[in-house]
Amino acid sequence: MSTSSGGVLRRLLDLLRGPSRDSAPGATAPGPRSGRSATVPSTSGAPAPYPGDATRLPDTTYAPRPDGRPDPGEIVWTWVPFEEDHGQGKDRPVLLIGRDGRWLVGLQLTSKDHDRDERQERRAGREWVDIGTGAWDRQGRPSEVRVNRLIRVDPDAVRREGAVLARDRYDEVVAAARTHLR
Repeated sequence: MSTSSGGVLRRLLDLLRGPSRDSAPGATAPGPRSGRSATVPSTSGAPAPYPGDATRLPDTTYAPRPDGRPDPGEIVWTWVPFEEDHGQGKDRPVLLIGRDGRWLVGLQLTSKDHDRDERQERRAGREWVDIGTGAWDRQGRPSEVRVNRLIRVDPDAVRREGAVLARDRYDEVVAAARTHLR
């Protein structure tokens, strides 16, 4: 989307931190960010968490609006850090489920079918809910949402809106997230 003061601040922090280490093969650098985890100063003077994992389930009000801005209930494409290394990640679809201050909070999607390896995924601490197909995937592949990892998303870093998830599916995903994020 458009360059904002948050984007300018990220670039300034990148310059101050110096060069980043190389990304893993296939990993996508987080746009203008350096690839390293950081904190972004807030206007209050206290550090605000850099986008990455959120620490609590937000108010989950379904509020998609066709206004070009990302809202809860929409699936958008944005950079998502890898769980084991927030300095690396890739562009992927995310279901937005709420807000945490200026951040959006979402759950990552995948087109990989985890039903076949469900026990292995659970042992690894990953829980998935099937949501079917939609306009967020141009190839029309069925998708799953990971319901036990909250992703904090910078609204200015959303690359594009993919689709609005039907209200009944959204409610199903949020209920599963509440179960797994206690």
